[in-house]
Amino acid sequence: MELSDANLQTLTEYLKKTLDPDPAIRRPAEKFLESVEGSQNYPLLLLTLLEKSQENVIKVCASVTFKNYIKRNWRIVEDEPNKICESDRIAIKANIVPLMLSSPEQIQKQLSDAISIIGREDFPQKWPDLLTEMVNRFQSGDFHVINGVLRTAHSLFKRYRHEFKSNELWTEIKLVLDAFALPLTNLFKATIELCSTHANDASALKVLFSSLILIAKLFYSLNFQDLPEFFEDNMETWMTNFHSLLTLDNKLLQTDDEEEAGLLELLKSQICDNAALYAQKYDEEFQPYLPRFVTAIWNLLVTTGQEVKYDLLVSNAIQFLASVCERPHYKHLFEDQNTLTSICEKVIVPNMEFRAADEEAFEDNSEEYIRRDLEGSDIDTRRRAACDLVRGLCKFFEGPVTGIFSGYVNSMLQEYAKNPSVNWKHKDAAIYLVTSLASKAQTQKHGITQANELVNLTEFFVNHIQPDLKSATVNEFPVLKADGIKYIMIFRNQVPKEQLLVSIPLLINHLQAESIVVHTYAAHALERLFTMRGTNNATLITAAEMAPFVEVLLTNLFKALTLPGSSENEYIMKAIMRSFSLLQESIIPYIPSVITQLTQKLLAVSKNPSKPHFNHYMFESICLSIRITCKANPEAVGSFEEALFLVFTEILQNDVQEFIPYVFQVMSLLLEMHKNEIPSSYMALFPHLLQPVLWERTGNIPPLVRLLQAYLERGASTIASAAADKIPGLLGVFQKLIASKANDHQGFYLLNSIIEHMPPESVDQYRKQIFILLFQRLQNSKTTKFIKS
Repeated sequence: MELSDANLQTLTEYLKKTLDPDPAIRRPAEKFLESVEGSQNYPLLLLTLLEKSQENVIKVCASVTFKNYIKRNWRIVEDEPNKICESDRIAIKANIVPLMLSSPEQIQKQLSDAISIIGREDFPQKWPDLLTEMVNRFQSGDFHVINGVLRTAHSLFKRYRHEFKSNELWTEIKLVLDAFALPLTNLFKATIELCSTHANDASALKVLFSSLILIAKLFYSLNFQDLPEFFEDNMETWMTNFHSLLTLDNKLLQTDDEEEAGLLELLKSQICDNAALYAQKYDEEFQPYLPRFVTAIWNLLVTTGQEVKYDLLVSNAIQFLASVCERPHYKHLFEDQNTLTSICEKVIVPNMEFRAADEEAFEDNSEEYIRRDLEGSDIDTRRRAACDLVRGLCKFFEGPVTGIFSGYVNSMLQEYAKNPSVNWKHKDAAIYLVTSLASKAQTQKHGITQANELVNLTEFFVNHIQPDLKSATVNEFPVLKADGIKYIMIFRNQVPKEQLLVSIPLLINHLQAESIVVHTYAAHALERLFTMRGTNNATLITAAEMAPFVEVLLTNLFKALTLPGSSENEYIMKAIMRSFSLLQESIIPYIPSVITQLTQKLLAVSKNPSKPHFNHYMFESICLSIRITCKANPEAVGSFEEALFLVFTEILQNDVQEFIPYVFQVMSLLLEMHKNEIPSSYMALFPHLLQPVLWERTGNIPPLVRLLQAYLERGASTIASAAADKIPGLLGVFQKLIASKANDHQGFYLLNSIIEHMPPESVDQYRKQIFILLFQRLQNSKTTKFIKS
C-alpha cells in the first residue's frame, strides 16, 4: 500500500464503517482492515491519518486501531513470519514519540500505550535513543508535553513492579536510572514550586497535580526492585515533599463528586503506597522519616469521610499502617493499649461497615461485587485493608486485639438481635470482624489454613451462621445469607465435618435465591466442599453421603442457570462439573435430561461466546457425562452423538473459533468410545480435518492431533483402503508440525499413531522421506525436546 491520498481516503471510509452499529456494514469493514493489515505502509497510513485527518472521530479511531495493530503484531515470534516489515518498524519508532506529544490527551493515551508495547520488546537494545528523546522533552516547560512523557514512562516502567529479578532487568533499570532519576527529581522539585506559585489558579493546579501523580507512580516503579543509590542519596528531597503533599489541603482541588476520586485523593493514595513500600522494604533507611508519616497518615484516616471517592486513599493509608505494624522494629509504636483501642475504634470498625455503596453494588452490580469479594480483586477496598490491618496487629498483639474486638462483636450482635430488619448491618460487620480476626493464613484452594486459637469458630457457626441459613425464606436478608455462605467457604477446614454435612442441604436450598450473589456463593461453596480431601486423599464428602441430595442438587443447579443475571454464571457451571465428578454413577439416571439442558445451553452460548471460564466448565461437564455413562454402558455413545452432532455441525459451519478446539476434543472422546469400526458420519468429516486453514490457528493443533489419533486408532485400515490419497495429507500435517519448535511434539504424536496403526505396506513408500524430514530438522535446529521425541 503506497502512502497516497487515495489510500488515506479508502482507509478513512473503512474506519468510519467499523463504527457502524449495523453488523452488516461493520463486519465487512473489519474484515477488510484485517486483510490489509499485513501490507507494507499500513501502520504508517494509520499514523498519517491520525496526524492529518480533520475529523476527531477518525483520529481517535485510527489511534485505537493502530494501538491494537501494534499489540497483535509487534512481537516477533520464533517459527512465525515477521508480521511488520523492518522499514515500517524503523519509521514507527522514528515518528511515534513526537506525534504522541503533539496529540490531544485522548489520542496521547493510545499512542503512549503503543510506545510501551513496542518498548517492552525493543527497549533498550533495539531502541536506544528512546530515553534521551523523552528526557529532552522535560526542558520544554509545556506540561501537556511533559505529562505525555511521564505517562509513557509510567506505562514503560510499571512492569518493574512485577518482573522477576534477573541480570537483564537490573541492567535495564540501571540504564533507566542513570538517564532518568536526576531529571525526574528536578522536575518534581520544579513542579512543587509551581504549585506554590499557582496556588490560586484551579486550571494550572489540575495540570500540575496530574504531573505529580505520574511522578509519584514513577517513583514507586523505579524503587520497587531495590533501593537505588540515587534515591537513597536524595531521600530528604523526596520524603519531605511527599510528607508536605500528604498534609496539604487546597479547596480548589476538592471535588463535589462523591464517587470519583479527585486529583488530591489520587496523589495522597500514591504517596501512602510509596511510604508503605519504603516501610516494608527499606525500613532501616526510612526509619528517620517513619514517625512523621505515621502521624500524617493517622490524621488523614481520622479526618477522611465515608464517601466512595476516598476509598482508594483510605485503603492505601490503612495498608501503610498494616505494613508498619507487622515489622518488629516498629512494634513499640503500637504497644500502648490506648493506641490499639483507638486504631480499632477509629480506623478498623468504621471501615468494616457495609455502606450504601456496597449495598448498591451487591444488588445492581453483582458480578463486580463477586469478583472483588471472592477472587480477591478487592485489593483497594476499605474492608480488605481493614482486614489486613487486623491481621497485622494480631502478629504481635493477638490477645489484646482479640479482647477489644470480642467486645465489639458482642455489642453488634446484641444490636442486631434487638431489631434484625433494621440492624442487619451490625451483624454483617460482626461476621466480617470475626472472619478477619480468625484468619491468619489462607489460600484460594484450601480456604483458611491457620486460625486464631482465641476465636471459637464452630460455636460462632452454630449460634450465629446456621440460624440465618436455616430460616424458611431464602430471599430475606440476602447480605447476611451471603456472609453465612462465605463463612462456610472460608472456614471449611476448621468447622467439623458433621457441621459441613448439615450445611449441604442448606446450600442446595440457597441455589434458588433470587439474589445473584447468594446463589453464586451457594454454588461456589458446594464446589469448594466437593474438592476437599480427607486423610487418605479421597474426597472428604463421599458420593454415598450425597446420595439423598442428588436429584435436588442437580435440579437446583440447572434451575439456577435460568435465574435472571446467571444464564452464563461460571460458578454454577463449575459446581455442575464438580458435582458430576464427585457423584459419578449416581448421575446416570439423570443424564438424558442433563445432556438436553447442556446442549441447549451450548447452542445458545455459541451465538456469542463471551465467558471463557463458563464455556470451559460446560464442555468439561459434557465430557464427564459421556465418560461416566459410556463406562457403565458403551452402547450409549450413539445417543450422545445424536444429541450433540447437530450443535457441533452448526459451530463448525459458523466457524465459532472459541468453541472449535472443544468440539474436536469431545469428538475424539466419542470416537475413542466406539469399539468397532468408525461410523460413516465420522469418515465424511475426515477429509475436512486435513485442510491447512484449520491448522493455522495454534489453539486447534492439540485437539486436532488427538482427533486424528483417535481416527487412526479406530479405523486405520478403513482410512488406508477407502482414502489412500489421505496418507500424503496426514504426512503433510506431520511435516508442518515438525517444522515448528512449539508444536514438533504434536507432530511426533501423529507420526507414532501412523506407524503404530496404519498397515505397513501403505506407509513403506513414504519412510525414506519421513527420515529425511526428521534429520533435516535435527541438523538445522536441534532442541532438547526434539531429540527426546
